[in-house]
Amino acid sequence: MSILSHIDDAHVGHIQISRAERKNALTARMYDAMVTILREYDADDNVRVILLYGLPEMFCAGNDLSDFLENPINDANSPVIQFLYTLRDLQKPLVMCVNGVAVGIGATMLLHADFVVAAEDSKFQLPFINLALCPEGGSSLLLPQRAGYLRAAEKLMFGEFFSTKDAFDMQMVTHILPHHETLRYAVHQAHRLAEKSPSAMRETKRLLKTANANALHQCLDAEISSFAQLLKGNDAREAMTAFLEKRKPNF
Repeated sequence: MSILSHIDDAHVGHIQISRAERKNALTARMYDAMVTILREYDADDNVRVILLYGLPEMFCAGNDLSDFLENPINDANSPVIQFLYTLRDLQKPLVMCVNGVAVGIGATMLLHADFVVAAEDSKFQLPFINLALCPEGGSSLLLPQRAGYLRAAEKLMFGEFFSTKDAFDMQMVTHILPHHETLRYAVHQAHRLAEKSPSAMRETKRLLKTANANALHQCLDAEISSFAQLLKGNDAREAMTAFLEKRKPNF
């Protein structure tokens, strides 16, 4: 299975993306698995904190485009949409640890975490424009709020890789550490959070999210509608085909 999970003795629920042969690119089945685990953890009183991470050399390369073309976004029940909704609605603290690449949804999902540790040599990318698509994951709202309009526009309109330092400056990352220290520190911080009052922690997170809740709901719905429409277009088909064929798209 490409999604591994377990609950440790400190009440932290672990989720690991483990698909090295495709740089942890996500398929519909992997989204389904993560949704199920996330919801189970959020409802389980034995879990106080959720920790999401990848492999030592990679976090997540975004969507598996071959699988994505076979399982396009048709409605709100699509696995990727349910994954985003689940991240948005989590009541418990969510810690993420990034090593290697964080591309596409591998980067936008970080905007829903409460604590993000990233290796100093990681690389981030919001490549939607390169696939003739629009932002997703609430990034058209959350990124400008954190980074400012111009920085957000640069990353979303050019779709180029950027560094961990840039991600930190844009408030996508909480702490930067050497590669070999990231997961150990993320686990340590998750354990520290798990020592706090569970009810007070949930209420703190709810209050932190309340002011933005309605705007995020509206943003996600608008992004999903635009994304699904663009995905049906000739430009997106050409962009994805060109990517798989390793050539420049012809729009």
